[in-house]
Amino acid sequence: MHMHLGERIRLTLFGTSHGPHVGVILKGVPAGIVLDYSALEQAMASRRPGGRYASKRKEPDHVEIQTGVVDGKTTGDDIEITIANTDAKSRDYSFLPDHPRPGHQDMVMHKRTNGEADLRGGGSSSARLTAALVAAAAVLSPLLDNIGIECEAQVGAIGQVKAQPMELCPPRWESEACQEMRCRDPVAALTMIETVEQHRMNRNSIGSRVDLRVTGVPLGVGEPWFDGLEPALARAMMAIPAARGVTFGRGFDVVEMSGIEHNDVWGGTNELPTLMGEKPDGVLAGLATGSPIHVSVAFKPPSSIASEQRTLNLATDTIEPLVVGGRHDPVLGPRAVSVVEAMAKLVLCDLVLRGGFLDE
Repeated sequence: MHMHLGERIRLTLFGTSHGPHVGVILKGVPAGIVLDYSALEQAMASRRPGGRYASKRKEPDHVEIQTGVVDGKTTGDDIEITIANTDAKSRDYSFLPDHPRPGHQDMVMHKRTNGEADLRGGGSSSARLTAALVAAAAVLSPLLDNIGIECEAQVGAIGQVKAQPMELCPPRWESEACQEMRCRDPVAALTMIETVEQHRMNRNSIGSRVDLRVTGVPLGVGEPWFDGLEPALARAMMAIPAARGVTFGRGFDVVEMSGIEHNDVWGGTNELPTLMGEKPDGVLAGLATGSPIHVSVAFKPPSSIASEQRTLNLATDTIEPLVVGGRHDPVLGPRAVSVVEAMAKLVLCDLVLRGGFLDE
């Protein structure tokens, strides 16, 4: 099985949740990028679980750059990044592979590999591997900083609780609740906490949505058809574990709009054309328009819940009760914020290099 992303910058993901480590190999990274180790640590801290409403698995997420960086600069060689797994508890998964969990990859991966896969903690499909993606994006971020591209996300909804758009909210994170929920709307963040706590106490979980805003993308970034900005971003976002949908711009609201309502007219000048309107599209035909790009990613409720569920036991060929123990998230959005930002950065770095928007 192959786990690759990108063309000009080629990322290969490796590792398992309960193996010795997770990591990535980056090919095609230009030489001379100066690493911002402080930003790298901040990115890892943002993704790290352990808050009141996250898994209690506590990983230090110390990033080790094995190759491709000397004296704090990239050399142009392949970069290998590893992050050790130090707090895995494999005994929590003693019911596998006989009793696959509902909503997980246990059954399909078990059958796909004829019983050879490491299913503990989700194996190679685990969200644990997103730590390596966040690290890779942090290493590449200076490429985007140099041309003024910024990616910022927040939890936009948990269950029925919806946050105000980021542009209407205070800077992040204004309050402890905002920090916990990774939501810039302080009022919504408090209600989100109540919603998550209610589901946690009921031994259940709840779905969520992460909203991303990308600014500063030069007009024309993207490739035709399959590697347009939207297709490339959608592929990356849907690869995040538990993602169930991606929308761009006005999303499914366009179904109820007319062409006159939806079309954004061009203003500005010949040298600097600018889309007019309240929330113009950041992408047209796969190419950046220069306007902010708005992306929303829906995440399903975490599948591992403490409530009893009845599901097939492969050893007995009967449907039997299963209670999943261990340490699990009641909601995914807060941890997914940094992952959504990272995925956007990885895609954008690849596309701006392919389009010649960066000097190498």
